[in-house]
Amino acid sequence: MALAAGLVLSGCAARYTPAPLAANFPTTKQAKLQAAYHWGVVSNSIEKRLVAQLKKSPPRPVFINEPADSNAFQRALVTQLTTSLVNDGYVVTRTPAGSLKIDLDIQAVTFAADRPQYRPIGERTALPGGVSMAELTPAPLSNEEAMNAGWDPYDLNNAQFAPGQTPKTEIIVTLSVSDQYRYLARTTSAYYVADSDRELYGVLEQDAELTKLTRTFKVRGDM
Repeated sequence: MALAAGLVLSGCAARYTPAPLAANFPTTKQAKLQAAYHWGVVSNSIEKRLVAQLKKSPPRPVFINEPADSNAFQRALVTQLTTSLVNDGYVVTRTPAGSLKIDLDIQAVTFAADRPQYRPIGERTALPGGVSMAELTPAPLSNEEAMNAGWDPYDLNNAQFAPGQTPKTEIIVTLSVSDQYRYLARTTSAYYVADSDRELYGVLEQDAELTKLTRTFKVRGDM
């Protein structure tokens, strides 16, 4: 029995490995952008963090440096950020001279399709996983109240999970406030993007499958 116990324990984890063992991070939630309203939520969140950092320095006008080839998401973010800053009392200039510069960087990353998705324990297979952005709602109803209202308590309790598979597309949004010498504020956030909305974030679909099916034939001789 002692020998068997030793064999079981020795099989739990190797004492020596040629490389670190792959392990999962603790469970976290990441917002999935699915509507223009969510862009406003992102903008407001970023603006509040920037303002908190800018208050550490003497007040100066700011200029938002919008990329020349900005996509729909970037344009909306610049517009909403300008509105939030103006409403918070900041002077947003139309030219960069004499102002702090706010740079917006959007990095899109694409992972492999069919990424693993781990649903909560006890969830029905038909229910989707993922996380969605949601505005604040009133206090949740009890199961009895929900049933009386004609709602499924199970679906109600799991409404926080976004529909569909885990998206293969994510974006990393970074805003930096700087002058010619240093950074004064900087914030970075990551979000899921619905794969069907990739073009809104400047992610162009690659026609890889179409390329595989296309062949070029050279015709020789007289027709």
